Parts: sequence; C-alpha cells; structure tokens
Amino acid sequence: MSIVTRRFLSTAAPKNAVSALTVFKGSCYHKIDFKIRDDKPANEAVKRFAAFNIGCLAVTDASDQVVGVVSERDYINQVSAMGKDDKKVSIRDICTPNVIIAKKDDTIEQCMNKMLFKDIRHLLVMDDATNECVGMISIKDLIKEVMKDKDEIITRLADFKMGKGAYFGSE
Repeated sequence: MSIVTRRFLSTAAPKNAVSALTVFKGSCYHKIDFKIRDDKPANEAVKRFAAFNIGCLAVTDASDQVVGVVSERDYINQVSAMGKDDKKVSIRDICTPNVIIAKKDDTIEQCMNKMLFKDIRHLLVMDDATNECVGMISIKDLIKEVMKDKDEIITRLADFKMGKGAYFGSE
C-alpha cells in the first residue's frame, strides 16, 4: 500500500471516532472566552494567557468575525523580543491571519495531522454550516483524549489478566 493510499485511508473517520467538537467540550478553552478583539493592546492577550493558563486566543474584528489567532509565540517574537511596548501594540499587529482550522466533525487524527503539517499547537474549531468559530483545541487536548483511550485499554487488559470482567460479568 502506498503512502498516499495510507494517508487517504487514515483521514476517513471511523464510526466511533472522537470529533474535534467533542475534544473542545473537554478542553480548558470550553470554560472561558477564548476570543479577543483585534483592536485590544497586546498586553490584554498576555493577561488572558496568564489568568487562564492558555497559550492562544482567537482574534475577532469589530463584527465578531474570526480574523486570526494570537499565541504566546506571536507575543514573544513580535513584541517582547523586539522590545516593543505591549500597551501600544495592538493584537491585529501581531496576530497570525489565515489560520488552519478544524471542522467540528474532524477526528483526532485529522486534527493532529493538520497541527503537524503546519507546526502549530492550536486549532480553531469551525462549524461548516454557519462558518462560525465554535471552539479552540490545543495539542494537549488531543493528547489527553488519545491517552484516555489508551488508559481504558490498559485497564481492560489488566482486569482481564487478573480475572476481572470475564464471563457472566464477574468482577
């Protein structure tokens, strides 16, 4: 089987695949306002990064449309390293436009492939029907979800070895 064929097959969503939207619902981004206006000063983003222990925010314009993302890396490279005043530099001046997104039905594998391809750590989750940003996920969120599945398998195998959960529901 060729690499192209394997890649194509790996992007097909299995029946029980966990979606990007499901990952978002378990993410730290689900509990906070992860959007920031592009006209805000850069120090507002840093305050949010520190307050919520996050590394990225979705950037919106005056009409609340997503126009990019701003990350800790953006701040370090374009404000801190350049010795600029973060109260005078606006988010629009340092944000990354034309971001890679995840569709809400994308699988974990599809999301990871997108992140690896572009060497990024966050994806906006978009709703195809409304073209609205419905969430944000990080590589950490994806790893947690993958590990959750692995932990369940390890527990089942350990229980099987110890005789738990065998025939007739014995435990």
